[in-house]
Amino acid sequence: MWGRRRRGPAIQIKTAEQIELMRAAGLLVGRTLQVLREAVKPGITTADLDAIAEDHIRSNGGVPSFKGYHGFPATICTSVNEEIVHGIPSPRKVLREGDVISIDCGAIVAGWHGDSAITVPVGEITAEQRRLLEVTETALWHGLAAGVAGARLTDMSHAIESYIRSQGPYGIVEGYGGHGIGTQMHMDPLIPNHGRPGHGPVLEPGMCFAVEPMVNLGTKATRELEDGWTVVTVDGRHSAHFEHTFAVTEDGPRVLTALDEGREWFARLGSSR
Repeated sequence: MWGRRRRGPAIQIKTAEQIELMRAAGLLVGRTLQVLREAVKPGITTADLDAIAEDHIRSNGGVPSFKGYHGFPATICTSVNEEIVHGIPSPRKVLREGDVISIDCGAIVAGWHGDSAITVPVGEITAEQRRLLEVTETALWHGLAAGVAGARLTDMSHAIESYIRSQGPYGIVEGYGGHGIGTQMHMDPLIPNHGRPGHGPVLEPGMCFAVEPMVNLGTKATRELEDGWTVVTVDGRHSAHFEHTFAVTEDGPRVLTALDEGREWFARLGSSR
């Protein structure tokens, strides 16, 4: 989940012990998303998924980050097809074969936050949809791989954009992006999913960020619905969204919401992690 740009304190530096607490929150989020991925099927409602998420988070010692956040009414964001982010779960929103659904989830453990999102096919989807999901998820991991100590903030932005541009004429959503995270879900700085490298703060061990590309099959143009939350594509074409929370460490990025901390993906990309 993304918070709009605001001014705030300098980037929070976490101790090793605090990062372990964030790992606990991240694991809870990752496992909740795993449960939700398995629950997605034709006929289930987005409200059903929300109930599953809240029960799993609370029964495992966490608190949903999103519920009540600036008035958001649910535990997860469920954004279907042309909905990009911040979709509100509803008992009237029934998933159908061929849909894609972005599920964004956050949890608090011992005062520390984890935040992650996946986009999941509902039954069989088209090759075009499947490729959209693949490109968006891979772009996320290129951004995470660039999150090394000594790099600049926009090196992550540039890595995301460069990969997406290399894959086809996709729309890269602007105005929404990643963020700092720690004792609050949304902290400075904003991390765009596009831009030139070499700008912004230097990354230091102990910094934690949520990185989250949002990619459209059509143009980058978006609009917000009257509910004040749901962001959709203007052209009605489908969108995908993936997100992970990670910590900058001396040994490379540690992905706190990935069950294996990102080892499989970094090996795939040839990263040292």
